Amino acid sequence: MKKKNAVVLFSAMLMFGIFMTGCSGSGAPVNHYGGSRSEDESSEKRQLGELKSFEATTLDGETFTQDDLAKKDVTVINFWSVGCGPCVDEMPEIAELAKSLPDNVQIITVNFDGERGKADTERILEEAGFTGITLVSGNGDLAEVCGEIMYTPTTIFVDKDGNIVGDEIIGRQEDTREAFLAGINATLKSMGEEEIDNE
Repeated sequence: MKKKNAVVLFSAMLMFGIFMTGCSGSGAPVNHYGGSRSEDESSEKRQLGELKSFEATTLDGETFTQDDLAKKDVTVINFWSVGCGPCVDEMPEIAELAKSLPDNVQIITVNFDGERGKADTERILEEAGFTGITLVSGNGDLAEVCGEIMYTPTTIFVDKDGNIVGDEIIGRQEDTREAFLAGINATLKSMGEEEIDNE
């Protein structure tokens, strides 16, 4: 019963996030107050938390936990929604990068539309060619991190111990591959692992 309540709470938080999080067609992320975040915005770095204890449900109905993060040196997590144009626009680039990564790195997504947007989510991912894992609900640390996401798209980098490393990437980037590889390599470097060659 406790598990069911946690999943319901996470789903409610995701629904809240959809209404409170937005994005503009220009690719500039927009916060829930309606203002765009500028590149020179100077604000104290927010702490998103960590992903050391959680259980999530994938789009395919499977279970994904911190143990699945521990199987890879780096997990890139992209938070998005179906109503966010820049999120959808960058998905083919994310899909292409995901296919080119070595076995010790993975890209997964978290879709803020949850079960209610399943058909649109599946269509967008299929059209983009993304075959990786997409989470649609969860609890614990994942629910807390989702509660801290203020913009879509947002991408974070997580090491195998569940630590969020470096800065999040907010908004669609001019070169998604370059931006994601920089975050991946910074995470690998912090772990003393070999970096990926950006070829």
